[in-house]
Amino acid sequence: MTPRTPAGMTADTQPGALRRDLGVFAAAMMGLGSIVGTGVFVSIGIAAGIAGPSVLPALVLAGAVAACNALSSAQLAANCPTSGGTYEYGYVYLRPWLGFATGWMFLCAKSASAATAALGFSAYSLDLSGVAAPAWGRIALGCAAVVALTMLVLGGVRRSGAANVLIVTTTLVSLALFVLLGVPSAVANGTERFLPLFESPIGDGRSAMVRFLEAAALMFVAYTGYGRIATMGEEVRNPRTSIPRAIVLALGAAMALYIAVAAVGIGAAGAGALSAPEGSGEAPLAAVARQFGPEWLPVALAVGAMTAMLGVLLNLVLGLSRVALAMARRGDLPRALAHVDSRRASPSRAVLLVGFIVLAIAAMGSIRLAWSFSAFTVLVYYAVTNLAAIRLPPPQRLYHPAIAWAGLLGCLSLAFFIEWRICAAGLGVLGAGLVARALLRSALRPA
Repeated sequence: MTPRTPAGMTADTQPGALRRDLGVFAAAMMGLGSIVGTGVFVSIGIAAGIAGPSVLPALVLAGAVAACNALSSAQLAANCPTSGGTYEYGYVYLRPWLGFATGWMFLCAKSASAATAALGFSAYSLDLSGVAAPAWGRIALGCAAVVALTMLVLGGVRRSGAANVLIVTTTLVSLALFVLLGVPSAVANGTERFLPLFESPIGDGRSAMVRFLEAAALMFVAYTGYGRIATMGEEVRNPRTSIPRAIVLALGAAMALYIAVAAVGIGAAGAGALSAPEGSGEAPLAAVARQFGPEWLPVALAVGAMTAMLGVLLNLVLGLSRVALAMARRGDLPRALAHVDSRRASPSRAVLLVGFIVLAIAAMGSIRLAWSFSAFTVLVYYAVTNLAAIRLPPPQRLYHPAIAWAGLLGCLSLAFFIEWRICAAGLGVLGAGLVARALLRSALRPA
């Protein structure tokens, strides 16, 4: 099969092209800003509640599958360095409808994730300040965060990248303090809190192994922010070498951090303590830190949780707007959204549309959006990524095709452990998108 031409593969100096302002470090920090957010402050607690101490090997399994997907994303982005990520790869190397399916699912699921991050920032901020705000106050603060970061993204990727480095650094410092101060307590407890490794915390009849695999499927989501680097491939300098390096660097750092945080949290306080009471507004790690750290450590972790939510929101607005830009270029969204502000090198209309959608979802005030739906979405997304990597012509390959096959099989296997109702809902959203695409193309087709 002859690869199709990417819609965004324009010369950097031509109108409508984005500017290559990101180096390896800035791109890797974009990936970390997307990964180290709800993953470490929320999903580790969710997975620990499902699988108990076996969340640690679940993290390793999820990381191994993510590593295969990361290498597939890296070599695709190196050969197709344009906005859109897997949306573009599906178009170029597979079938247009597969490309659209990934783009549509990404827009639907991640817009909700961005709104959730905004509301999470609001909840953590109000909890830290001690302000007992009514529900509308929490929603208003979350909406204000969406507006502020949308305006930041409108200023261009260079400004957004600088803000992201500051946000991510703050989060990493808070997590490093958690690990360093928690190690003595974890070591003092020995292995007692890790055994039995495979246990079922909740007696619902499912085996410990099934719970372990479900936890691995959910933790897979926590790693997938590295895809933001590929999504923004049109804005990375020397993409053939810089994108693979940035993706590997971001994923490697995130894996080490996740395993260290989970090991210290379980060793110091137990798997059950990793999840703060639902609706408390407190970061779960802050609740654990109260059991072993100085009084200021939970405050530092709450600040880290706030900046992590801002990092997720910033990077999702960036990534969503670039996918919307790519879809508009190909006519899967109105072509007016393909406009690029030449002064700021920013897809301003796509950014504003994404900001409006996220703002509307945040205004509904629902912070309990299903993490399992995100898991289903990204498993579909990266299954298509690996399929596209398998179809890469040999001269374009950077890695052995066995890596892409392993990633594909890993995604399909983990998908079996997502609740069937979530899968059905995801397929319904996908079907609605395909119908909408057919109607849009029919309306645009010349008579």
